[in-house]
Amino acid sequence: MWRSRRAGTAAAFAVVGADALVTGWLTPRGAATTPQALAAIAVSLLVGAAAGLLSRSRWAILLAPVGFAALFELTRIGTTGPLVDGIHLGGTYGLIAFATGRGLDLLLVLIPMCLGAVIGAGLARKLDATDRDKHRWGKTGLWGRRTVTVVVAIAVAALGAGIARPATTDRIVGADGTPLAGSVAELRQVDINGHQLGMMIRGDSTANPVLLYLSGGPGGSDLGGLRRNGEALEKAFTVASYDQRGTGKSFDSLDPISTLTLAGAVDDAVAVTDYLRGRFHQDKIYLVGNSWGTVLGVLAAQQHPELFAAFVGSGQMVDLKATDRLYFQDTLAWATRTGNTALVQQLTRNGPPPYADALKYEAVLGNEQEVYPYDDSSLAEGANGFSENLFHPEYSLIEQVHLLAGFLTVFSVLYPQLQGVDLRTQVPSLDVPVYLVQGGHETRARAEPAAQWFRLLQAPTKQLITFPDSGHRALFQQPDLFYEVMTGTVLPQTRGG
Repeated sequence: MWRSRRAGTAAAFAVVGADALVTGWLTPRGAATTPQALAAIAVSLLVGAAAGLLSRSRWAILLAPVGFAALFELTRIGTTGPLVDGIHLGGTYGLIAFATGRGLDLLLVLIPMCLGAVIGAGLARKLDATDRDKHRWGKTGLWGRRTVTVVVAIAVAALGAGIARPATTDRIVGADGTPLAGSVAELRQVDINGHQLGMMIRGDSTANPVLLYLSGGPGGSDLGGLRRNGEALEKAFTVASYDQRGTGKSFDSLDPISTLTLAGAVDDAVAVTDYLRGRFHQDKIYLVGNSWGTVLGVLAAQQHPELFAAFVGSGQMVDLKATDRLYFQDTLAWATRTGNTALVQQLTRNGPPPYADALKYEAVLGNEQEVYPYDDSSLAEGANGFSENLFHPEYSLIEQVHLLAGFLTVFSVLYPQLQGVDLRTQVPSLDVPVYLVQGGHETRARAEPAAQWFRLLQAPTKQLITFPDSGHRALFQQPDLFYEVMTGTVLPQTRGG
């Protein structure tokens, strides 16, 4: 009996170890897609059940997930990014990295594996009368264990059901509630330079001009922002946006991470442009970006002006290193003035940016609303800003998790590459009409370089438009005004462009 149990325990660890090795090899960053997440839950339940059944011990409930976690971590050594290369609990960014990385693994793998081990160990005791007699429990203990098991099982089933919910986007309908003839409303994956990127395309008529929106970040997604605040644009344009490599719907296109470059991001934007031009049979499209998306858009328009009817920048970024250093100065002055000794010490210890460690940027960028306050409660995005755009049916549950996970990972890789970008010297001219839409409450760290670049810029047409009540996300904070700019200024001036 003793040898039989020892052999069973060895077999249980072999099953768990094999699962950890395969999982670490195939998905070192954890489940990247809905099918992978559902598969992780199912496989973990089965592996846990096998471990409990083979070992014939309730110890499998603890040892199986612990053994899996240890070997999984060893297997993915060398995988880079804040979600996987360490545990950083000293700030909000680090906590988000832990929750969206190892926390997701806990929900998808370790808890289901514990549940499976409970079921397997219970089945083993039922099959072995001698073993069952040795482990009698009182009725209270028995019902307590069964209650916990049922509760966990229901929670795992609910998690699986939530994950299985597909991302959807509402059809565009006419006054009678039926789909509008000639409209488009879809979510799709498109092969862009060898990577499958998630894209949303919506518009009342595919005959309208095409507008490509580039999200901020790097690593951000604004599909929710477009759905929440961009519906009017769909009446005049076919509006398209894609999740850039490594975030949201495109999280599983992150690797190989060594190929995630600024040049590659520009190439992707151009390739998406060509896809839209070909699909909708239009020679030129309108390019709109916010924040990091404005840098991406400017560089794409500089390289291929023949593809674009106009460039429209909201929250224009020009020189990220200069902006971050102004942020550092203003944040340090604010922290000193308000007696925030801990922040003063942290900023002093880190010194001015740029930083190799992306998590250090939290001290510089994480207090913007306090350093540059204004009342944005009445604006379309409200006081919660971008976070109000996360919970939309256009994202599946796993994609919502990867909005945050992708931002931290992509930011950590791409942001250091942007420190040498300065549009004032590198893009003195553009061969497309340029429109900058800036918020009246934009921070001086962004507004000053943008104003300098605009004054220097040579373009067929250029116009600086200010939304007095907005901040960094003017097109989403005051969408009605942005619609007026696009339909009342940009379209009339560029129709023949």
